Amino acid sequence: MGTRIATARHDAIRQPGLSAAGLALMQRMQSHPCAPVFRNRSGHKLSRHEQALAAAFEQDVLAHRPAARPAWLAGFVARACRTVPAFKPYAGQEFARLQTWSRADLAADVARFVPDDVAADRLILFSTSGTTGHPLVVPSHPLVAARYQAFYLAALAGIGITPASGPGHVGIVLAGYQQRCFTYVSVNPTRGESGLAKINLFPTDWKSPADRGPYLDAMAPEIISGDPISLAELARIDMQHRPRALISTSMALLPGQREYFEGHFGCPLLDIYSMNEAGPIAVFDVERDAYRLLQPWMHVEILDAAGNPVSDGQTGEVTLTGGFNFCLPLLRYRTGDYAARVIGNDGWPLLKGLQGRPPVRFLAPDGRWLNNLEVTHALKSCALVQYALHQSGDATLVLRIYGPSLGAARARAALLSLFGSSQAIRVEHHPLPPVKVVQYTSDLVVAQRP
Repeated sequence: MGTRIATARHDAIRQPGLSAAGLALMQRMQSHPCAPVFRNRSGHKLSRHEQALAAAFEQDVLAHRPAARPAWLAGFVARACRTVPAFKPYAGQEFARLQTWSRADLAADVARFVPDDVAADRLILFSTSGTTGHPLVVPSHPLVAARYQAFYLAALAGIGITPASGPGHVGIVLAGYQQRCFTYVSVNPTRGESGLAKINLFPTDWKSPADRGPYLDAMAPEIISGDPISLAELARIDMQHRPRALISTSMALLPGQREYFEGHFGCPLLDIYSMNEAGPIAVFDVERDAYRLLQPWMHVEILDAAGNPVSDGQTGEVTLTGGFNFCLPLLRYRTGDYAARVIGNDGWPLLKGLQGRPPVRFLAPDGRWLNNLEVTHALKSCALVQYALHQSGDATLVLRIYGPSLGAARARAALLSLFGSSQAIRVEHHPLPPVKVVQYTSDLVVAQRP
């Protein structure tokens, strides 16, 4: 009884204002006979006032659209150069002459990019390894985390879907497929306490792998979100439920994969271009064959190697200014991704030919397929400035280490621990490259198929 009371007390802290119906839904998601192991607890931690602010932000996003030449840009830059330590030396400079920044700059000292007026007591720190080999801690806030949803709602609105709200139903399931994964249940206060669950489809997170389909059938989530690898696993399990939509994020989605998933699940799939530093940036628009920008208060430039803007229609590096994370405002932030900006007939800015981060699986000697995110996790403690992993046609792994190689031995040991002691590994040393490294590649054709 004491444990149950303590758990309820912690739920109330994580979920301020949690109703009896919301608590009952969380308990149903956790205690179903086929439920997975939920390894963590999480919640929105929003005060009543912050819940109202989050709901108002959603309405603002749905009511506005990104602009090719935003009116708010000058004011944003002035404020950023007044309050952000890293930007203060550049106050008063013409926007096009401002220094550009990269993930490496954030990784070196992210505190310099947090505005002076951000209260430290509500900060949330997210660790991310990313695709460029620069581990990064992203500062955030409960209100910032709640704002993510607005852009998914905008993407869904673009295909005519308005998600239901209210207690008793599961709004979204976030599905991962990793050996280790942060998993929890929660409710969404801006959607009437509809349910949310983060699950791991990896078989060891379930009492029986056969429970995965029945659990999802019982929860009947309206939306399922994942990456191409977890969605591929979802397509392999025995799930009868059909969501209203799928959302794919974090990795590039090949067109063939999208068609496969849409045909298998009988619903549309939204391919979201997103990154931890900026959140959801754009959604793929099939009719336009381009990514439609989602954030009304994010300005997107396309720059050449020297940092100069290129003309609309020309390919260059996607560079971001603005954003919804007031703990990490971006100023000419070079993403390492490449695309051409074009303006649609309706004036909507689009990204054409986006070159993002393709999902890759690696084959272990015992026949296991390992997610590239698991490789990132295995190498996260190694002192590698930048690296890339390639699997050749004979399944040999080639670890290319760029720059200082003090962590080479530890990285090799980490890969052997993950893949097995019989895995063939060749380590190569290279100077730091002038452009972004494609971190994970494979010559095994099946590595990128669902």
